[in-house]
Amino acid sequence: MMEENEEQPDVQLADLSLNKDNYEGESFRLHMVTWNVATADPPDDVTSLLHLSSPKSPDLYVIGLQEVYSGPLRIVSDIVFDDPWSQLFMSTLAPRNYVKVSSMRMQGLLLLFFSKLEHVPFIRDIQATYTRTGIFGYWGNKGGVSIRLSFYGHMLCFLNCHLAAHMKYASERVDEFEYIMNTQTFDCKKAPQIVDHRLLFWFGDLNFRIEDHGMHFVRSCINKETYNLLWSKDQLTMMKKKEQMLQEFDEGPLDFQPTYKFDLNSDTYDSRLYKTWFGFNGKKRKPAWTDRILWRLRPKVSLPDEQDENKVELDAKTLKQLEEDEEYPLKIRQDFYTSNMEYSISDHKPVVGIFTLELRKMYKTPLVRLQPEGDWSADIDAMVVYSPLQPFPSSTWDWIGLYKVGFSSVLDYITYTWVKDDEVAFNEEVIQVYVSKEEIPVRGGECVLCYYSNTLQCIIGISEPFMVLESKVAIEEGVLPERINGLDRTVANDEFWK
Repeated sequence: MMEENEEQPDVQLADLSLNKDNYEGESFRLHMVTWNVATADPPDDVTSLLHLSSPKSPDLYVIGLQEVYSGPLRIVSDIVFDDPWSQLFMSTLAPRNYVKVSSMRMQGLLLLFFSKLEHVPFIRDIQATYTRTGIFGYWGNKGGVSIRLSFYGHMLCFLNCHLAAHMKYASERVDEFEYIMNTQTFDCKKAPQIVDHRLLFWFGDLNFRIEDHGMHFVRSCINKETYNLLWSKDQLTMMKKKEQMLQEFDEGPLDFQPTYKFDLNSDTYDSRLYKTWFGFNGKKRKPAWTDRILWRLRPKVSLPDEQDENKVELDAKTLKQLEEDEEYPLKIRQDFYTSNMEYSISDHKPVVGIFTLELRKMYKTPLVRLQPEGDWSADIDAMVVYSPLQPFPSSTWDWIGLYKVGFSSVLDYITYTWVKDDEVAFNEEVIQVYVSKEEIPVRGGECVLCYYSNTLQCIIGISEPFMVLESKVAIEEGVLPERINGLDRTVANDEFWK
């Protein structure tokens, strides 16, 4: 198995024909995980899966799971509360200053997108959707869930799929993928369909198998780590030669053990006896790379040849895309791609892909700058001051939330105030918003303020961390934690003070 710090050849580096002297790109690290968890409960620790001990911390985490337990009682509870898998990743990443920006759940399919706090005001145009393909398209046990967004102006899309199972359905898997690609649409003029995004990641339990080779040969290659002898019979590799849509996708070399199918709680490939009409037989599932991570960089637009008599004039959208490609280039490199053999709660092993995105930011300032005014405590009414730095579609439903440092998602606020309802002073440059002392936590703590735009459906400004002071009145009156109101309990619990 490859270690993360080993030198890896670049799998893809988009040729943008740019002079390095005038290219001012910045690099961002993306950590991706795909894992069919086979309805298992989460493990106690995901440190290894997220490479939390690595000296290089990612800017973004994208986690796609398949076969998350979706029994009737669990589905009902997950509507009200985050599911156990989301809770695990949120509680693990939040103390490290990662925020869950978006998530999408369709029955057993779950997709989570996390970002370092510093990038959150620059992640916009967030939309999520799903497509069912199981049982004539009415059942969500198979299909795809996606999250799309603008990252510093670059349109990215992440598509987590669970496609049809079994060896003989390779063509059906491709048909399902094409159906998902063609039917998922977004309310965005710039990228209304998946293929319109600048960068697309396609991953999940794609269920492609290894054809022709017998069980003994496959297992022998795995034991000898001669994985390359199996590549030519990998169904996805074979289908890419025939399907034009698949040819636009890149994937790193499969230099790791096939991730399916394992006996539970072991590293042993399938050894079970399967029950048939006439008793048991010894037919076992052949190992395969069912769990994959691929990506597609949008093809560059080519200018028509001036000497071509049949040249077609480029439309406005295409011209804008060409201009964007040249002015704001985007490069991608895969640095790491392997299975993680440590986890054995499922018959699949998780797969990790780590990428470097190099891009030129289309904007470098948030839409709003905000900060607390004066000292904050539950003893006196407080004030938030904010300034719009760029025009944006404000709404009466915009609000400013008070969050503890290390919050896990946009809904993890201590309290909030409606911007328009509680506005007390206004001019063209600075706006003041009132916050009642009744809403401020008695215990205090280190906090941040976030401006949430209802129209844009995202956080568009975050303050610097500041201290909310402990209430002197509460101390003098001997207010105990159990007497504190519900909002105060959020920050009075033990977790906040660890």
